[in-house]
Amino acid sequence: MRSEQEINRAVEQYANMVRRLCMIHLKNYADTEDIFQTVFLKYALSSVSFENEEHEKAWLIRVTINACKDLLKSFFRNRTVSLDEIMEQPAEMPPDYREVLETVLSLPQKYKDVVYLYYYEGYTAPQISRILGKNVNTVYTLLNRSKQLIREKLGGEEDE
Repeated sequence: MRSEQEINRAVEQYANMVRRLCMIHLKNYADTEDIFQTVFLKYALSSVSFENEEHEKAWLIRVTINACKDLLKSFFRNRTVSLDEIMEQPAEMPPDYREVLETVLSLPQKYKDVVYLYYYEGYTAPQISRILGKNVNTVYTLLNRSKQLIREKLGGEEDE
């Protein structure tokens, strides 16, 4: 672990470079700030001893690029679209999609959480139980009840 002075020096010296690299890869200010923090946290916790400033700079560049690539290929980023973006472009949506989305968003929070984690993040019920601190059977019950509520609100049949 590095000293506070060493970390502050590195942030002052390399902050602009790390941010520019992030913006080139991510084209998004919020993601850039997240990766910026991640890179310097890794730096702070790293036990790598650098031969010189060029070695340190090269290490930071490599860590930044890898963190950007990891974010870009992450499951969450590839499988999601912001709700604002979806709601602003109804012409591009299938007709029933908006209704399903609004129905899911109208569910009580306890149902929205499990629906989101299960269907959008791809977690299994046992994983969701650990994340939410609930019993696995409770998660299955919440999933089933949320499906029933969605079916009722959309006027669907009892079959899957």
